[in-house]
Amino acid sequence: MAGITMCEPLKLYNLLNQCRCVSRLAEINYLCLIDARETRDYNTSHIITAKNVKMDSEGKFLLPVAVEVDSMQHMVVYDSNTSCLQEQGRAVECAEVLAKASLYPVHIVRGGFQRFSALYPFLRTEKIMYTITELENLKTYPVEVIAGLLYMGDQKQGTDSNILKDLKINAVISISLSDTLESIKWSQTILNIPVADSVESDLYSNFERICSFIGSHINMGSRVLIVSRQGRSRCSALTIAFLMHHLKYTLEESWKYMLKCKPTMRPNTGFLQQLSEWELHTMGTKVTDMSEPHF
Repeated sequence: MAGITMCEPLKLYNLLNQCRCVSRLAEINYLCLIDARETRDYNTSHIITAKNVKMDSEGKFLLPVAVEVDSMQHMVVYDSNTSCLQEQGRAVECAEVLAKASLYPVHIVRGGFQRFSALYPFLRTEKIMYTITELENLKTYPVEVIAGLLYMGDQKQGTDSNILKDLKINAVISISLSDTLESIKWSQTILNIPVADSVESDLYSNFERICSFIGSHINMGSRVLIVSRQGRSRCSALTIAFLMHHLKYTLEESWKYMLKCKPTMRPNTGFLQQLSEWELHTMGTKVTDMSEPHF
């Protein structure tokens, strides 16, 4: 039997917005999102791709149909507003049923639909059925690194005015040789850092400036989006550098934190070495062993 844990809305948001060429929601065994509310509430509005749980004649929750619960990588449940495991609400009861069949922990979204939909109203829907093609073509948003403050994505997301509006982005940092963002006039502050995704490129000399730029914005409650062409190497290196500077994380702690937000993130080896030097600068010593296999 798998365990049951609470998770913050940010975790579900990031699960919904992972992408490998196409949205990962199209993968059969990636995410099973269960809405444990009454059917009438589900039909009115629910989180995108969520399935409404069914009950038997005795009022006990049933396992979702056509879902291989035992092989599902992520099992997430929500109800209206459950905020802790001690609340014996619908989400907890449903999670207990799922946990008996799942090999992985079952997560309950803290604050339920009320909190999630207040934070991410653009991820609410009335749509119930999806084709594989529809799932593959779902719009993905930048991942959220620091709740309500810092986001990371690709160039396409950085030029999508609807995404910037939905996330209430105030500033965009583009790590690119092109001036794609500079040519578009929006209300956001745009900072373009012309650095190529090459092991020879110098990103280190920009760390101090960018950390100061991000810090000044988020200290005022402004939201910042960091983007690079594919959203994997340059922007993740800068985001890791900021976590080390702002939260005083080691390189290893920042790396593991970022993998939870975006498992496909991967600074190139040149940037990784520069991050090791940045650890020496921010911590006063090199704490992280770069020979560890996860690097």
